[in-house]
Amino acid sequence: MKVLITGVTGFAGSHLADYILANFKDVDLYGFKRWRSRDENIIHLLGKVKFYDVDIKDSTAVNRFIQEIQPNKIFHLAAQSFVPTSWKAPSETLNTNIIGQVNIFEAIRQHHLIDDTVIQIACSSEEYGLVHEDEVPIKETNPLRPLSPYAVSKIAQDYLGYQYHQSYGIKAIRTRTFNHTGPRRGEVFVISTFCKQIALIEKDLKPPVIKVGNLDAKRDFTDVRDIVRGYWIATDKCEPGEVYNIASDETHKIGDILDSLLSLSNKKIKVVQDPERMRPSDVLILHGDSTKFREKTGWKPEIPFKQTLEDTLNYWRKRIETNKKY
Repeated sequence: MKVLITGVTGFAGSHLADYILANFKDVDLYGFKRWRSRDENIIHLLGKVKFYDVDIKDSTAVNRFIQEIQPNKIFHLAAQSFVPTSWKAPSETLNTNIIGQVNIFEAIRQHHLIDDTVIQIACSSEEYGLVHEDEVPIKETNPLRPLSPYAVSKIAQDYLGYQYHQSYGIKAIRTRTFNHTGPRRGEVFVISTFCKQIALIEKDLKPPVIKVGNLDAKRDFTDVRDIVRGYWIATDKCEPGEVYNIASDETHKIGDILDSLLSLSNKKIKVVQDPERMRPSDVLILHGDSTKFREKTGWKPEIPFKQTLEDTLNYWRKRIETNKKY
């Protein structure tokens, strides 16, 4: 079996590569990465994955290498995935996320791989956006009320998956993943930035003050290692064209998560709100209902949230201890 991961240098992409290599010996694994992407997440994958320098916005490169690989499974994880960046660079976010996916779909079509290739589309719970109190937990049938350019781009990816399946028969599995975190998460994301700041403070590399954004928001977090296992199962058991929530089905208030992380440190740390970390419009609650996905696949999270927090904090402690770039 030939498997292609777009965005293999990223958080979920690198963990998915780890999962595949650990569990499937008969897989040839390929990865699309941009030449300028940081490589700390994939150093351990050198010699195990065949990498291609591809920007998914480059239709010629996407077309050429999909023809060369002829993958049986594609996990499309490459994206501009940070919500605040989408306000600063909305055009780039929309172009990368929407046009990049069209390029992949068109390559599959043009090279007559529709019958042979399953593609998992990493959609997002951000698509739901403004969720009313009487609409939680959120099912796949909930209205989509996006509150950021990023969310709009993911809705477009989502519906392109539906449209290309209906129009051409492309085997697109649409997964709306709720928040996921764990080791290797980029430092701009909330739990990872908390962990990095705590680790720096513990080494006296930063004053004992942690800067935060909105601590009242509630999010449904799952460990990334459970999420990527779900992605693989989705390509085996889910129906092409259908959409599935992947979530823990539990919520955590951001302020409570910070308190839990602070309890794992011996340092006395002051918490200060940073206006730069506040969003123009924020989603107050994302609480998923993944019943449809669980019943279809048998998947459920296996890693306790406390372990996820400890593993993420220890990841940052190790990076700082070993003087890697942080």
